Amino acid sequence: MNQEDKERLARLGVQNSIDLALIVPRSYELLYLKAHPVDGVLNVVDAEVTGTSYHPKYLKFTLFAHNFNQNINAIIFHPTPYHRGKFQSGKRYYLKGKMEYKFNAWQMVQPQIIDEINTIEVKYKTPLQNKTVRRLMAELLSTEALMKEGLDVARAERLVQIHHPDTAFVEAFFAHEGFNEATIEALKFTEIYNHLKKLSAKRLDFPAMMQLNGDITSFIKGLPFTLTGDQQKVIEEIRQDFMKESAAKRLIMGDVGCGKTMVILAAAMLAYPNRSILMAPTTVLAAQIHEEAKKFLPKYVRIGFVTHDNKKEDLSQYDFIIGTHALLYRELPEAPLIMIDEQHRFGTRQRQQIKAMVSEGEKHPHFLQFSATPIPRTLSMIQSQMIDVSRIEELPFKKDIDTTIVTPKDFVRLAEHIRKETAEGRQVIVVYPLVSESETIDYQSIDEARGYWEKNFDGVFVTHGKDKEKEDILETFAKEGKILLATTLIEVGISLPKLSTIVIVAPERMGLATLHQLRGRVSRNGLKGYCYLFTKTKPAQRLREFCKTLDGFKIAELDLKYRQGGDLLKGDAQSGKSFVWFDPLEDEAILEEAQKNL
Repeated sequence: MNQEDKERLARLGVQNSIDLALIVPRSYELLYLKAHPVDGVLNVVDAEVTGTSYHPKYLKFTLFAHNFNQNINAIIFHPTPYHRGKFQSGKRYYLKGKMEYKFNAWQMVQPQIIDEINTIEVKYKTPLQNKTVRRLMAELLSTEALMKEGLDVARAERLVQIHHPDTAFVEAFFAHEGFNEATIEALKFTEIYNHLKKLSAKRLDFPAMMQLNGDITSFIKGLPFTLTGDQQKVIEEIRQDFMKESAAKRLIMGDVGCGKTMVILAAAMLAYPNRSILMAPTTVLAAQIHEEAKKFLPKYVRIGFVTHDNKKEDLSQYDFIIGTHALLYRELPEAPLIMIDEQHRFGTRQRQQIKAMVSEGEKHPHFLQFSATPIPRTLSMIQSQMIDVSRIEELPFKKDIDTTIVTPKDFVRLAEHIRKETAEGRQVIVVYPLVSESETIDYQSIDEARGYWEKNFDGVFVTHGKDKEKEDILETFAKEGKILLATTLIEVGISLPKLSTIVIVAPERMGLATLHQLRGRVSRNGLKGYCYLFTKTKPAQRLREFCKTLDGFKIAELDLKYRQGGDLLKGDAQSGKSFVWFDPLEDEAILEEAQKNL
């Protein structure tokens, strides 16, 4: 292949034959000479120009169509000097254009000169010229080339047919107004297969610093409760990871309140007597895990706690070190296990940095990442090509939360509910979309609303994401507050056992995953919980569906349905569709087959 073609393929984003096959034509043109004109569709004529009349805005001329054996009219709107030069009496061309029968005569609209007839023109929409793409397809795309990439013969042949079709295929395409089911299935399979293959190639495995086989029997027996089946299953998956010679790379996803902290502690015990390190995104979250560790781990496990407020000390005296990103600025001792909680709150660079700080050359620590933001099953199956994925779906106790959509006319009733809950010693959070007034959003900000709450209720605390005192305020609120006015900063991880009610203002401005995280703050210990979605707009279907389920994994499916999945390969999991043919909600069986074929 010459250098120019390599550059052309790079412009198309083509790395292999499958990438090329997935540049799917937008349409086809049947360039066949026929004996009679057909109204309203593309026709091809072998025609001679017999007369021309020029106008400033259009060019009219008459043709003798040899294949029709009759005279026809033609018109070109907004003609250029090129058209005036070409369409002169006596010139003969093959032309294509839409035929119309008007005023007892046939007319061809916007005719174009073509070089080839009795063929099919495949139409692509790419940055390159159509004839260049067609040439690349003819030279590089074949059943054999696709089979070399791992596709089965049937699907490879279907894909090749899309680019090198016969007349029957194109006529069926027009009749169906698109591809038939078998062709669409081949496109779905090929798209996800190609995606998985690229993800697998990005996975790098490294030798582990050491195998870990700590005995956790006495730790689990000593717990004052029984672990759920899912917790036990995930702990066993981690135990098996730690026994391998390659370093573990596992993401543990659980719903809000699924008890992943106990899995973190079990992993630390599997590493013991070797050292483990856990990094959490906030001081409040790190402190909570530190408290749980002190409460449930055996007394002989020495636990260290690191934040920016701590004085620097020799961390090698500890078996289990818990901290915030302050850990990145300390001298870390050797640790064969690194854990990250709420991993999506850290950048890739921070996650890699802490791993590198304790690695020994080519040897890496076992690496576990935890998240309380579930992703749909199909997306976690896709992600498993790069990293092992565990799911904790079972909750230690059933959550009892009523979710209700409320509007301004319901506010008096809502205020009465808040008064009743706080009078009985329970806590309430009101989440606002803004800290300060905005001219573009028709909702009060925290600054505008706080006067009402502070005048009519006592025990009101206020904080937001940019508040430097937010962690101290949250800690004080947990002990003595009644109502907290906040932004979505309380979305992740904070444990407030007395919290019974959350009011979310302007829920239509948030993704369902964020709403679920916010709702997950209430009913942490089986307390009766209430979630109110306060909106001034007509509630969207997605909010009504959100009210019907408390299952984070179902919410993730809903979020995918309404926003579509982002692009895992490019690291963008935000709103925006990443697949053209494969549907993560509908095509799980196709995904499973693609994984088996890798």
